[in-house]
Amino acid sequence: MENVGDGSAAAPVDSYRLTEEIQLEKNKKEMLQMSTFELKNTIAELEQRLNSVEDEGNEWKTRYETQIELNKQLERQIYILREKSENIRGNPTDRLSSIRSLDQMPVGALNQFVKHLDDEKILLENQLKNFELRIEQEAKAYYKVNNERRMYISEIAQTSVTQEAAKKQQSDPAHATREKPAFKAKYNGLAKRRTMTKRRGGMTKGSHPSNMKH
Repeated sequence: MENVGDGSAAAPVDSYRLTEEIQLEKNKKEMLQMSTFELKNTIAELEQRLNSVEDEGNEWKTRYETQIELNKQLERQIYILREKSENIRGNPTDRLSSIRSLDQMPVGALNQFVKHLDDEKILLENQLKNFELRIEQEAKAYYKVNNERRMYISEIAQTSVTQEAAKKQQSDPAHATREKPAFKAKYNGLAKRRTMTKRRGGMTKGSHPSNMKH
């Protein structure tokens, strides 16, 4: 009779422990599911930001290439004007013809013509300097956006690895118990990086130069 009584007393204790362990595993599973959900949201946000950065990068690349083409056209115009000037200097006939046409011009018209040539020269030189400065600025902006795009790609890859680890932990409760501290540290680090990324994204949008005028 005493042996039967001992077995009956132990049964409720074992049942209580089992219920407690089941509840603990449920709590762990819920935590992992929540972590997985938040990681998915993090990946979605990073991908959205990456797409935005890629669009900005394409815009800067187009403007950069357009600016290069404008510079080439301007350089061709300067080259043509220099060739004409050299031809006039090197060809006596053309030079004499030009001298005759200039001799026949009134003094006022001649002064205006000289002033026009000087103004055109200054204008072309200023345009060339301005275009060189713009292309340098556009190049810096393009490379900055490109580096930012690479940073987001790297963060998405790291987040995907963390998400895969969370899935494995969810499917293997024993593994989840062993890896819980490491996973928590990695997830906290990722959340901190995500906050810093959002701040950098806001600063980048505010720091873009104004649209280029042609």
